[in-house]
Amino acid sequence: GAARIVNNRLLRHEIFNQLVDPERPLRPEGIPIHGITEDMVRGQPTIDTVLPAFHEFCEDTVLIAHNAAFDMRFLQLAEPASGVRLDMPVLDTLLLSALLHPQQESHRLEAIAERLGVPVLGRHTALGDAIVTAEVFLKMIPLLEAAGIATLAQALAASRKTHLARLSG
Repeated sequence: GAARIVNNRLLRHEIFNQLVDPERPLRPEGIPIHGITEDMVRGQPTIDTVLPAFHEFCEDTVLIAHNAAFDMRFLQLAEPASGVRLDMPVLDTLLLSALLHPQQESHRLEAIAERLGVPVLGRHTALGDAIVTAEVFLKMIPLLEAAGIATLAQALAASRKTHLARLSG
C-alpha cells in the first residue's frame, strides 16, 4: 500500500493498494495482526506482477516508510523475479523519529502518531499504515526544518547517524 504526497499534502485519491499472492502458506501468527487470510490472497497477482506496478506508481519519487529496512528487504528479495529495482531514496519515519525525539523510549508508528497528534486508522493494513506514515511525515517536516534539516540529503544523512540506524545497519 502507498499514498502520494505532493507539495506537503497527502493525496488520498492517489493510492496504490494491492494484495499479493505469496505463493506459499501464510504464517498463522501473522493473520490476527494484519487480518489477511489465505482466501484473501488466493488468486491475487503475484509479486512479479505487483512490484513493477508499484515501481511505476512511485517512480521518480522519494519513498517514505516506517521501519523501511524491514519492507525494503522483502522488496529487494523480489527484484530478481520481477526485473524491477527500487533504487529511489527512502526516508524512514522510525529513524526520523529517533533523530527528532532521541529521548523517547518508543519509536513505534503508533507512539509517534500519538506524539504528533495523528489519528491511527487502519493500522496493520498496507494502505492504512501508508496513510498514517504519510501523515506522521508531514507533521515531521516543520520539526525537521526547525532542527536545520531542510533537504532530502540532509534528512538522509541525519537519519543514518541515529542510534537506531546504527543498530539496524
